[in-house]
Amino acid sequence: MIDLSAGGARTTRYRWFVFALAAFYFVDRARTTTYGLDDFGWQFRYLTIWALTLSLIAAALMLARRFGAPDGRGAVYVSVTAVINMIVVVSYWRLYFRDPTLVNGDNPVAAYREYYLHLVGPLLQWIDVLCLKRGFRRPGAAALWLGVLVLAYLGWAELVVAPLNDVPVGRVTSGLPYPFLNDMSLGARLVFYAATWASGLIFIALLRALQWGVDRWWPADRARG
Repeated sequence: MIDLSAGGARTTRYRWFVFALAAFYFVDRARTTTYGLDDFGWQFRYLTIWALTLSLIAAALMLARRFGAPDGRGAVYVSVTAVINMIVVVSYWRLYFRDPTLVNGDNPVAAYREYYLHLVGPLLQWIDVLCLKRGFRRPGAAALWLGVLVLAYLGWAELVVAPLNDVPVGRVTSGLPYPFLNDMSLGARLVFYAATWASGLIFIALLRALQWGVDRWWPADRARG
């Protein structure tokens, strides 16, 4: 049997692989970002990079025996990270298939980066939290911290990023990180942020159900072999 216990060699190699990829793409985005007053907020303007940063920290935590074991230590953090990743993936592809310029504007798209940030990276993190960490067990705490993060991003985008940037330019306003936000009134944007949090609650329920399914059909003792 494959040893997928917290200290198993295969799990350790998997987690180092996940961490190395997250670190590579974090540095990649930092290296390819233009740092200037005209681009205030830089890569951190985007929720995608918030998710990547959370995933990088989660991957580092999972490498430590103290946090990587299948128990409650660090479980809420990796659970919230899983939810943010799901919001990013679903939101990105929903908008992308409507019109790629809604999320990317006129910027060139690098396939190796987009598929990692909006599919592969989140999938790797979900596998860890559900199958290795077995940590998605406190949906109430995840919902609370998700609300905190949504409010933090709302404040960052509306009160810091938008006033200090002139682009993207939309039909209503300018400077907000994603082009489509600049075509929406403040009221519509607040509804959008609230809907984002509400979708996160649905994803919390989905991930909790997936955790139940993993525990039922692939118990931890069987995973250890």
